[in-house]
Amino acid sequence: MEESVLVIGAGIAGLSVALALGPTGRRVTLLERDVEPPSGDADEAFRDWNRRGVGHLRQSHAFLARLGKIIVSEHPQLREALLAMGVRELGFDKMLWPSQKATYVPKPEDAEFTLLTSRRTTLELVMRRYVETLPNVTIRSGVMVRRLLTERDPSGVLKVVGVLVEAEDGASELRAPVVVDAGGKGGSGVEQLIEEGAPIAQETETAGILYFTRHYRLRPGKSEPPREGNPPSGGDLGYLKFGVFPGDNNCFSVTMCAPEIEYELRKAIVRPEMWDRMIDNLPGLKVWCDAEQAEPTSRVFGMGDLLSRWRDLVSDEAPAVLGYFAVGDCLIRTNPLYGRGCSLAAVQAYMVRDALAETTDPAARLMAYDRRVRGELRPYYLAMRGQDRDAIRRAEQALTPGYRPTLREKVLRSFVEDGITPAVRFDIDLLRESMRGFHMLEHPNAWFRKPRNFAKILGYWARGKKRNAAAYPPKAGPNRATMMRALGLPAEADIVILAERRAADARGEGKIAA
Repeated sequence: MEESVLVIGAGIAGLSVALALGPTGRRVTLLERDVEPPSGDADEAFRDWNRRGVGHLRQSHAFLARLGKIIVSEHPQLREALLAMGVRELGFDKMLWPSQKATYVPKPEDAEFTLLTSRRTTLELVMRRYVETLPNVTIRSGVMVRRLLTERDPSGVLKVVGVLVEAEDGASELRAPVVVDAGGKGGSGVEQLIEEGAPIAQETETAGILYFTRHYRLRPGKSEPPREGNPPSGGDLGYLKFGVFPGDNNCFSVTMCAPEIEYELRKAIVRPEMWDRMIDNLPGLKVWCDAEQAEPTSRVFGMGDLLSRWRDLVSDEAPAVLGYFAVGDCLIRTNPLYGRGCSLAAVQAYMVRDALAETTDPAARLMAYDRRVRGELRPYYLAMRGQDRDAIRRAEQALTPGYRPTLREKVLRSFVEDGITPAVRFDIDLLRESMRGFHMLEHPNAWFRKPRNFAKILGYWARGKKRNAAAYPPKAGPNRATMMRALGLPAEADIVILAERRAADARGEGKIAA
């Protein structure tokens, strides 16, 4: 194929499109608004790479097995380059609960559950350098896409025929039969198409949290704290979620997530002294971040505007637009807490490849793409959105004095905490089954729906907490009131704000300002 393809953006999504389409022989041009990356090593990229178009560049990232599997099967040389730059592979054995390690017998399928870990800048730098070696792929940096070029086809459907770009040498029009929008959550392509009459439906709701991350480097001679014998390095306290993300070249990051309604906490957390005080009160983080163990290599990076968003490029079983494919965050946005954003983008890129290979008809191509996206990725979106809704409810309940859960809530919570959790921490085969959904290797709930697996879960639930005691980790951290006192923050302020908001809603006045 010598078909030309324009790709808006050269982040993970855009680079994945290049990886998918480059080997097909198509002429692929990536248009990137930001400057070229530094020419040095991973540390220089983390320190100096200016990526205004990627606000979450220095947030924690985890790269699931689905992305790693694509790299290994389609571009094994890229895998070697990633490893050479310090990107790490964490295998299934690293995910075992301590009580499982004594009886663990590796199976061939365990190789599928390999997690890639590194700083986002490192992965993106290596991917970009590799893509630049592909013979029919070009990356143009410092090129801002101002608008999509559109026209109407004979049937009246809006058709994208190219883009209007602006660079140092001025504005110009670039045309191609296929435009792939990998412009991220800040891209304006879909909004433009909707303004021009394309019937693109979208559903959007808040993820309910804000993200805060700080990066560290182990001091010379220090190694990562072992999992055994230490408090958990990740947890969900209701008012706060936290975790450690191992990185490349002796680096790691710590991320804390605060519910949107925890205004006092989220305002304080970006201050270095408050961040350090929180670390001191979370034993599993303190063993990683103690001054003798590691040193900070960044400030605290905050990230808000976290949404769940799904867009449909098909309306009433017909294409809403022709010649245009959206991938990554401009098509599907999910809470970064679940670590699926990069894998979703890569999977969509290869779905574009398969749709283009299936037919040359523009309408049929879009329909083929939509069929794949909706059939395979919609279940993940719905599962993550459901988890967000549950977390928002729990956060509000924590700020409701005297709240008493219903019997249904108690039973469901017990089933998760006293049934599912012990089951996957005792039964290695169940853990394998659950990892297939976690890593996007099959439907997220497929393992749970299998009668044999469900029966096992019920069995562990029926055993009771005493017999399952080894599956419960030590307490991850203090309750909300204790943490707020330790930070010197008013514990009652957000309780009052939530109560006032509910009263305003009841009066039909909408949500009050924080």
